[in-house]
Amino acid sequence: MNYLSLENLTKSFGDRKILNSISIGVDQGQKIALVGVNGSGKSTLLKIITGLESPDSGEVVFRNDITVRSLVQNPKFETSKSVLDAVFDSDDEALQLLNRYQKVMLHAERGESVDDEMQEVIERIDALNAWDQESQVKQILGKLGLKDLEADVTQLSGGQQKRVAMAQVLIQKPDLLILDEPTNHLDIDSIEWLEGYLSQANMALILVTHDRYFLEKVTNEIVELEQGKIFRYKGDYGNFLEKKLERQESESASIDKAQNLYRKELDWIRRQPKARGTKAKYRVDAFEDTKTKAFSGQKTAGLDLNATTSRQGKKVMEIEKLSHAFGDNKLIENFSYVFPKKDRVGIVGANGSGKTTFLKLITQEIEANSGTIETGQTTKIGYYRQQELRFNDEQTVIDFAKEIAEFVEYGKGQLIPVSQFLTRFLFPPEVQYKPIGKLSGGEKRRLQLLKILIKSPNFLILDEPTNDLDLITLNTLESFLESFDGCIILVSHDRYFVDKLVDHLFVFDGAGDIRDYNGNYTDWRLEEVAKAKESPKAKVVAPTPVVEKERRKLSFKEKTEFETIEKEMPKLEAEKSALIERMNSGSSDHDELIFWAKELERLNNQLEQHELRWLELSEFI
Repeated sequence: MNYLSLENLTKSFGDRKILNSISIGVDQGQKIALVGVNGSGKSTLLKIITGLESPDSGEVVFRNDITVRSLVQNPKFETSKSVLDAVFDSDDEALQLLNRYQKVMLHAERGESVDDEMQEVIERIDALNAWDQESQVKQILGKLGLKDLEADVTQLSGGQQKRVAMAQVLIQKPDLLILDEPTNHLDIDSIEWLEGYLSQANMALILVTHDRYFLEKVTNEIVELEQGKIFRYKGDYGNFLEKKLERQESESASIDKAQNLYRKELDWIRRQPKARGTKAKYRVDAFEDTKTKAFSGQKTAGLDLNATTSRQGKKVMEIEKLSHAFGDNKLIENFSYVFPKKDRVGIVGANGSGKTTFLKLITQEIEANSGTIETGQTTKIGYYRQQELRFNDEQTVIDFAKEIAEFVEYGKGQLIPVSQFLTRFLFPPEVQYKPIGKLSGGEKRRLQLLKILIKSPNFLILDEPTNDLDLITLNTLESFLESFDGCIILVSHDRYFVDKLVDHLFVFDGAGDIRDYNGNYTDWRLEEVAKAKESPKAKVVAPTPVVEKERRKLSFKEKTEFETIEKEMPKLEAEKSALIERMNSGSSDHDELIFWAKELERLNNQLEQHELRWLELSEFI
């Protein structure tokens, strides 16, 4: 069943054509990720779909009987509106009733007399059979960390407002959901919950995300925007990379062939007497077509990060008995650490656990309550902040860069003009003379990164560097950081990024303790999951060691169950893959699509149960 059709959409800004006759359809259950370099038109396309922008030509057609909801980068709310009212902002009767029920509960918790109203609300919820929906609402609010439901939503941080907006669209259970960078401002627990929720939800989805683990788990098709055109890839992120490479190689061969033919035709055109006019018009027309093909291969420029790293001395940075708190809120207590050369540290912990405070302490933005931080004489810190740099929107890109340096040390001692450095950062000459205010959000973040690397730091501190960067830039940034010859401290909710770059983690517990964990994010997360599974068992452990030892042996029945699960899981995975292929191929039968969606949900649930039980039993093997 088709939910959305985009027909011949075209959009230009000045002489730059962002979308060139784009056509695409979105069906029930289809989950599409839009990818492309910053400025390729991803956000523009989402704005056109949601009605925030108008195309120059073409149509956006939704199916009449579906519910469509969207979440943009910076949601706006009415002044003085509570979190609760913002979350339940809907014409749906059940949601309005659940909003009233939540408010009555808050009054009751304050000891106010609400018996009569409570009875009326409960009876109406019973009549609408809306208790399941109430349970889902409670789960969504809890998983997104929305606790103070009476707070003025306009007084919340940008990250908290995004969580409120996310809860609002999920609670309304749309048929088609449109999300622009949904993982920005969410902590890792919330991201993992959201990807599980969306991957199993029976809805169509269009999203823009830089989070590759999220993209891999949630979507079943990738649509790439490149030079105003779209390219569609069925399957996951790995398949996208493989098929994209095949397409580029094929296009490159085709372009090379056209260029060779163009040279021959150009020689023929030049040798013809001007007076021959239309005698060989078909040949001239063919020449123009060949010329267009030959010069169509403007390959997407690659970000070239090869900035020099300043020489690092023996002493990098030493932290001794560091402690810091805000009032009674103890964030860091008695932490000591000596950074070796080329150290690569990831920082993890819940929001508010002290991660950003720690960064501000080591960059001396704030002074610690106690303890010392000694930085080596040759240590040169580059700090990429989570907050976007404040630019002068009227200033041109080239003037901004020249304020920092006229020449940049690049590679092995080579000095290049700053304009060349900008070009290698994907700011070509025509963009360098544009006002910064005309840049996209991703391009501004790239400019922020340029400002840091242009100074040749040898100790990089990166606080959420992946926000608003496209996948191409991310891949290049990762390659640069992998070969970076200095220290790196990385705070990021992008699990793929952390896994690829760090050797160990500082784990903040929010109560002052910082644990130095030897491993990457996935290693640590698996350990935490295993601990969580063991924790409830500890409550029922028999008091004597002998009984405990006997209890940990698998019975014959459990061994059989373990072996059966090991055999069944690959079968279920194969069944799931086959089902997804059928869903991707589409169907005009509405009942069949609904059945497939329910069957996919059943398989996901069964696989999850098998995986959990397998983990439990494997502990005793």
